[in-house]
Amino acid sequence: MGVLSSSVSITQYRVEGEIESGFMDTVAAALKANAIREIDNEPEEKSVGWTSFESPFKPEFEGASFMFGTHLVFSLRIDKKSIPSKVVAKQLSMAVAKRLADSERETLHRNEKTEIKDEVIRRLLLKIPATPNMYDLIWNYEAKILWFFTGLKAANEELETLFNKTFKLSLIRMFPYTEALLAGGLTDTEKDRLEKLSPTTFFRGAA
Repeated sequence: MGVLSSSVSITQYRVEGEIESGFMDTVAAALKANAIREIDNEPEEKSVGWTSFESPFKPEFEGASFMFGTHLVFSLRIDKKSIPSKVVAKQLSMAVAKRLADSERETLHRNEKTEIKDEVIRRLLLKIPATPNMYDLIWNYEAKILWFFTGLKAANEELETLFNKTFKLSLIRMFPYTEALLAGGLTDTEKDRLEKLSPTTFFRGAA
């Protein structure tokens, strides 16, 4: 999901931690080091990394190409390969039949079947192109706020993990409780009271 989509879902984060010196150079180097890696000709199912907002299929983080004032704009890209189960079953059946014919046996050991299945999947992964998914983000580094343009749980989890690995900074997802606790200007007494609150369950009455 992108910044320029007609309808968007946004997850807001607070960025915890500091990049001590050379902010722009450090960020650019970190983005390059963790850029998306192409897996179209690799026997891998998934690749996760950063890419450019303007050229998502050719990640470039030269100069200030991702910087707009006090905001950084780039994207998380997740490439996945999906093999239909029926394709795996067909190829596996053919491979097992060939192994039996070559060895002149009637059955195979379980370990052999597992080995053949792994090899079948590996060969199929080499042939299947990955499907890319891009999720844009805007990071206001002065305000320590980040907006991630999706509400998908899996994408948010990938973002949180990769962001921490890349920049050695933590992301705290902002919802009413964390917003009040971290940005509500509460006193210590009020924070203690907030932490002791328990959720209320609402029941819808019969019509």
